[in-house]
Amino acid sequence: MRDEAEYKGESEAVSLGMRQRRDAGGISAYFADVATLARKDLRLELRARSVVPAMLLFVVAALVVFHFALPAGSSELAAKGLLWVAIVFTALLGLTRAFVAEREQRLLDGLLLAPCDRSAIWLAKTVSMLGFLVVAELVALPAFALFFSGIDGATVAGVALADLGICAVGTVLAAMAVAGRARELLLPLLFLPLAIPIVIGGVGASVVDEPARYLGFLVLYDAVFAIISWASFEYVVTE
Repeated sequence: MRDEAEYKGESEAVSLGMRQRRDAGGISAYFADVATLARKDLRLELRARSVVPAMLLFVVAALVVFHFALPAGSSELAAKGLLWVAIVFTALLGLTRAFVAEREQRLLDGLLLAPCDRSAIWLAKTVSMLGFLVVAELVALPAFALFFSGIDGATVAGVALADLGICAVGTVLAAMAVAGRARELLLPLLFLPLAIPIVIGGVGASVVDEPARYLGFLVLYDAVFAIISWASFEYVVTE
């Protein structure tokens, strides 16, 4: 009950702040709305601690299992592939909770009626999910270096670019899945096929001597799917 009251209080404060900026217009008001919504999600996570701890536990447990399951003397390609599998499924775990609070408190409609561009909701959720994923990876990458092999700059760059694509695509798919009854099943079916190019680009950037081609591929993926997600979010949440 306390969490419900806190969430409703945060949502009312967010709506009030956006209503005060409604007449200002312009790009500054748009990004102010994004910052307000993202801050609301981050603040609620700091209070509830429901997403990040689960992501941390999962990614560390996955790397421990991979460490003992991978045969000794396995190639670097196999090890880096397991790293990317762990990252993708950790992100998926967080994405399944992206819009659950709004649905459980029946506040999603109210959020959509807030006086702001609906794409600002997508961007704010993407930013908050990116923050959660980065926190998980701050633990996952050192753990991988401990269990398997070192992490070079190309791998870190690939992870950073992949995070942008994962959160951009995953957020709009999470909004699409949350309206269904079997959202825990629907989201993986929608997300995992679209995550295959990210895994290909990430693994390629991690193991080849010249990673620029794979990093460029990830940049292109991020740009294309971020534009598609931004443009389609309003249609997704209103249908």
